[in-house]
Amino acid sequence: MTPGKSAERARPARRRLSVDRRREELMAAALELFSTRDSEDVSIDDVASAAGASRALVYHYFGGKQELYVAALRSAAEQLESRLRPVGGGRPLEELASGLRRYFDFVEEHATGFAALLRGGPANRAGEVGEIVDGVRRRLYVFIQRQMRVEEPSPLMRLTLRSWIASVETAGLDWLEHRDIERPTLEKLLVDHMVALLRAAAAHDGEVAGLLERLG
Repeated sequence: MTPGKSAERARPARRRLSVDRRREELMAAALELFSTRDSEDVSIDDVASAAGASRALVYHYFGGKQELYVAALRSAAEQLESRLRPVGGGRPLEELASGLRRYFDFVEEHATGFAALLRGGPANRAGEVGEIVDGVRRRLYVFIQRQMRVEEPSPLMRLTLRSWIASVETAGLDWLEHRDIERPTLEKLLVDHMVALLRAAAAHDGEVAGLLERLG
């Protein structure tokens, strides 16, 4: 038996799926691979095998590896954003802590995919990947603004919230690299970091000082 025929027999039988469902399945397979391996080490054949599809089918839906990579990152970004939407009902800092738990759940489940999402992998950060990353940051900023009950942030408030988001991203990447801090400790540290940033900004901005009073 030739190696080609052997590989075909080893591949799971393909099922008839809708176009959207098949695309979702291929992207899910790609994200799973990106969560354990660098994107440079993932081939179209790897994705096809993991999804029980043919190589030609992957090319048919995505055109090539870069298109698949961008689509997979966009899917990861949408998943991350869906987890971070405020559920409401709690105090601002409680909601912030809950959002951080969901954030780090995603970080842990999609380790390399998360790192690729923030670092942009091999793609040009000024292109589609950069737009995806910037879009995540913009929406994350809006989520946190709502959690903090801030309607029209002052320039200093805006700077404070964006600085905290950058700290959370850096903490996530560092935690993935070292994993020498317990997640609950890291999450509590980041909540305390938000409070510390607000206290520093409150000395220069009455709006931030008022927010601190409401947080108690």
